Amino acid sequence: MSSQADVLSPKAQVQQNKGSLNAAGFTDYYDIDGLLTEEHKLIRQSMRDFVKKEISPNIEQWAQQAHFPSEIVRKFGEVGAFGPTIPTEYGGGGLDYISYGLIMQEIERGDSGMRSTASVQGSLVMYPIYQYGSEEQRRKFLPKLASGEWLGCFGLTEPDHGSNPGGMITKIEDKGDYYLLNGAKLWISNSPECQVAVVWAKDDNGRIRGVIVERGMEGFTTPEIHNKWSLRASITGELVFEDVRIPKENILPNIDGLKGPLSCLDSARYGIAWGALGAAIDCYESALKYSLQREQFGKPIASFQLQQRKLAEMITEITKAQLMVWRLGMLKNEGKATSAQISMAKRNSVEIALEIAREARQIHGGMGITGEYPIMRHMMNLESVVTYEGTHDIHLLITGADITGIQAFK
Repeated sequence: MSSQADVLSPKAQVQQNKGSLNAAGFTDYYDIDGLLTEEHKLIRQSMRDFVKKEISPNIEQWAQQAHFPSEIVRKFGEVGAFGPTIPTEYGGGGLDYISYGLIMQEIERGDSGMRSTASVQGSLVMYPIYQYGSEEQRRKFLPKLASGEWLGCFGLTEPDHGSNPGGMITKIEDKGDYYLLNGAKLWISNSPECQVAVVWAKDDNGRIRGVIVERGMEGFTTPEIHNKWSLRASITGELVFEDVRIPKENILPNIDGLKGPLSCLDSARYGIAWGALGAAIDCYESALKYSLQREQFGKPIASFQLQQRKLAEMITEITKAQLMVWRLGMLKNEGKATSAQISMAKRNSVEIALEIAREARQIHGGMGITGEYPIMRHMMNLESVVTYEGTHDIHLLITGADITGIQAFK
């Protein structure tokens, strides 16, 4: 039986336990690492090291200044962040979907805007060119996109058509030797600095077609959107098409209809499900460390019940989400993941990440609103992530339609 002298005070317990805290350990409550291969863990560590070197030391300044670091594009290419699941013959990584998810998780631990740059390139630009493009298109575009020599963007959302992409009014008209593209797209990540845009437009028959638009085509402009409070280190803009001549070889030949863009969004949403979890982990780790160091009333605030409740609920939600995205990744590897399953994971990860960011902000007190800690930046970023690639409400209705067989949004 322990004597009273053997019982450590809260402060002494903190000092004893500080040495055991590390990024891999205290956010892996259910030994998720045991489900990963050695290759998975090596890929994750490589990306974590990259983020710590290239993004973390600079991200607060970039966000404060609303600066997109153009040089990061080449660096992402060098480290294999673009198109990790694209075959190596086209410059991709030839990796599985667990690897892709881990890469997105680690990048978003650094910043959601940085992950947006990478996931748009891989899931929304390279994926449709690989999946639906001709062999000539694959050879021409994919290696340069994979290396970061070119930056790409994805044009689906329009000023008046967000959650209802089928209502788009951007059109391509067949002029015999070429197509004529007219219309506009809005809220397009990467657009002001893109060399390539994968754009979705309606043809003469009202069918949705994929079009590869290249920088320098006459009538194609990409105005930047300013004064964002969110994703400030990501560059966002419009795509404007005024009688843009599109060569026929720039039409994606192997897809028509809404299935094309929606399949791309599935790929991107899968990456977000992992990525948002990275933001949640970063907020939780920061809150845990801060609560162990910050003292009030003569002891660390981690010793108070309400703070422990916040931290316990954070790690519980992170753990549930880790298991969900891992299982989803396995289903993706087997070709079994459904759109509805991906929607559920995207919505869940972003929801728990936002709640964790808000609770972490409270644990940090006034310091939580400063750039000394990542909390407020993550929180603002996640306010965009909860809306793009399908809004929070639409994803809930996708699940509702899946389980009832009734679509509530049509």
